[in-house]
Amino acid sequence: MIDSEIKNAFKIALGTDETILWTGRPPGGVIFRASDIFLIPFSILWFGFAVFWEVSVVESDAPLLFRLWGIPFLCVGLYISIGRFFIDSHKRKNTVYAITHERILIKSGIFSSEINSVSIRTLSGVTFTTKADGSGTIILGPENDRYGRMQGLDWPGVKQTPRLESIPNVKGVYDIIMDNQRKP
Repeated sequence: MIDSEIKNAFKIALGTDETILWTGRPPGGVIFRASDIFLIPFSILWFGFAVFWEVSVVESDAPLLFRLWGIPFLCVGLYISIGRFFIDSHKRKNTVYAITHERILIKSGIFSSEINSVSIRTLSGVTFTTKADGSGTIILGPENDRYGRMQGLDWPGVKQTPRLESIPNVKGVYDIIMDNQRKP
C-alpha cells in the first residue's frame, strides 16, 4: 500500500532511480507498551515523592535553595507520569515510514522533521513482533536491552534502535524488507 501524501513527504530524500514500495504510519493517540509495567509505578512513586518533598519544604519555611531544589524533580516526575504520553503521541502523529528497494526511511520529529535512512543491504538483526490482528513492530537492527525497556520514553541522549512501530500487516512489510535484502 502506497499513500501519496506519505510518498510526497519523502520526495526530497529519494534518489533519482529509487521507487517507493510501501508506505505507512504508526497509529495516533496514547499507546501503552510493555515498558509501562515498570514506568507507570516508578513515575507515580517519583512524582509522589517530589510533591511530598516540595510541600514539606514549603510548609516548613525552609531556605529558598531547598524550595528550588525540588522543582526539577517535580518537572521530571510530571514528564514521566503524564507528559511522555503526549510527547509520544505527538511524535507518532508526525511519523511516516517508507520502504524503497534500497532503504527504509523514517520521517519523524516533534518540533522539526528528521529523516532517518537505514540501508536494506547492510541491515542485520531485523526482528518483528506481531499481535493477533496482524499489526506489530519491526525493529531495524540489534537492540540495546537497557534502552529497549524505555520504549515510548524520549529522553535526551537515549537513542532508540530505528523501528516501524505498530504497523498493520507487519509480516507482509517484513517480507518486503527481507525480499529486497536478498536481491543482488
